[in-house]
Amino acid sequence: MSPYEPINPLDFRNVMSHFPTGVTVVTGAPEGRPAGMTIGSFFSVSLDPPLVGLCAGKGSTSWPLIEPAGCFTVNFLGADQANLSDHFASSAADKFDGIGYRAGITGSPILDGAVAHIDCETDRIVDAGDHHIVIGRVVELGVDRDDGADGEPLLFFRRTYGTFAARS
Repeated sequence: MSPYEPINPLDFRNVMSHFPTGVTVVTGAPEGRPAGMTIGSFFSVSLDPPLVGLCAGKGSTSWPLIEPAGCFTVNFLGADQANLSDHFASSAADKFDGIGYRAGITGSPILDGAVAHIDCETDRIVDAGDHHIVIGRVVELGVDRDDGADGEPLLFFRRTYGTFAARS
């Protein structure tokens, strides 16, 4: 038992909102049925072997649709794709209705217009509080847009979307 006072979850959320994150959509297609969800908690784990991680809330209704595939794709959203982020964060019945994509090497959807993608096999899932930490072994990846402003990432900071401004 910790000697410290428990942290209020709302205070924790407020402080963490001051750390900018890239916005991704994680997709999968168990039995050929595409599913997806917006994720801000995505990170590199290891270069050798190449591993990435993401955090999926235990209360998510989307992660249970992706997990059975045993693989997933992380799509990095561009600065012009806030609407796509909102769409995949919603509880829409068919999140792929009207959304363009192609199947990656694992069969998971690579979204049209994404800045980059990383296709993974699920390596392990670790229980962590109210989330699952999902570790993926990278099996294919690519930069899909790298043409000036079109290749700029979508960022999330203090509960709103923003873009990257390079130092001059």
